[in-house]
Amino acid sequence: MQLLTLPPTPALATSIRATAQVFEDPKSEALLAHLQQIAPSDASVLIIGETGTGKELVARHVHNLSNRCNGPFVAVNCGAFSENLVEAELFGHEKGAFTGALGAKAGWFEEANGGTLFLDEIGDLPMPIQVKLLRVLQEREVVRLGSRKSIPINVRVLAATNVQLEKAINAGNFREDLYYRLNVVSLELSPLRERPGDILPLANHFIVEYGRRLGYEQIVLDQDARCKLVEYSWPGNIRELENVIHHTLLICRNNLIRACDLHLSNLRLERQEETSQTTDESAEALLQRAFQKLFEEECGALHERVEATLLRTAYRFCHGNQVHTANLLGLSRNITRAQLIKFGELVVNKRRPTRHEQDGRLGSLSI
Repeated sequence: MQLLTLPPTPALATSIRATAQVFEDPKSEALLAHLQQIAPSDASVLIIGETGTGKELVARHVHNLSNRCNGPFVAVNCGAFSENLVEAELFGHEKGAFTGALGAKAGWFEEANGGTLFLDEIGDLPMPIQVKLLRVLQEREVVRLGSRKSIPINVRVLAATNVQLEKAINAGNFREDLYYRLNVVSLELSPLRERPGDILPLANHFIVEYGRRLGYEQIVLDQDARCKLVEYSWPGNIRELENVIHHTLLICRNNLIRACDLHLSNLRLERQEETSQTTDESAEALLQRAFQKLFEEECGALHERVEATLLRTAYRFCHGNQVHTANLLGLSRNITRAQLIKFGELVVNKRRPTRHEQDGRLGSLSI
């Protein structure tokens, strides 16, 4: 078994990232073999997987196995910056390039020079930045915001996404040429439910890790707890498993973890049961049945109700991320935002009038 873990940092305890990855299941072993083949090259890699499957861990392992292992590894979440700041963060800026730019600053590409730049959530990049990123990858140079001077860079780019970029391309939200530039090599991380051989090794790792932090002696998983862990679908993947184990160690007694100590999401368990009952019926057939029922009830304003339900469900499925919601529904971000406002999912803060404007209104009323 090979274990990957994130390097220790002061913020690790509060991190929401999956912090460990194992290669015990046959699917994981096949991924590891492929990873070891492509890592020594300088080819761009697109890492695909659901949230919580350990994409950053895999990216770090590719870097560590490459000829750039002695250079920097810089990880950037593309969804963490506003559209106004993402260009300056990636490519750098000069003094006075924008309000608040009190001095020149190198971007993440310059910081990663000689090493590897990991661009997580690449699907969140605004279209104008995608154009500039493509040029940087083609020309191997960056131009800081507010400058005309190009700066040569030597960086290997690894990108990751939890959305289907092909759908985003078809919806006009992601550039096809950038997709092919990034997707020289593809690494697809299977969700934890599809590699059950990794579940118990990961659980045991987290038991040891969090047990050490809490000052516990050896902790034992009883057989019923083991079965419960393996049978659960883990929609939150490694991240969810880590959180479940952490919580379990806080409440278990006598250094023994029982099945009743494992607090799994009831909502997700109910979804599992519903799924197992409807495996022979397609999602489209279920949707047709739901429409049929609504038709029979003769509900008013049905089109708007269906549209609102679709948008709200998609928005919550995407954990409130507008870009992911737009990609999922095949809409532009502007249309998605307008619909979210229309149906009350987003509230727009209207600008309050200034004192001068208020005085002007009062003056016009008194005339």
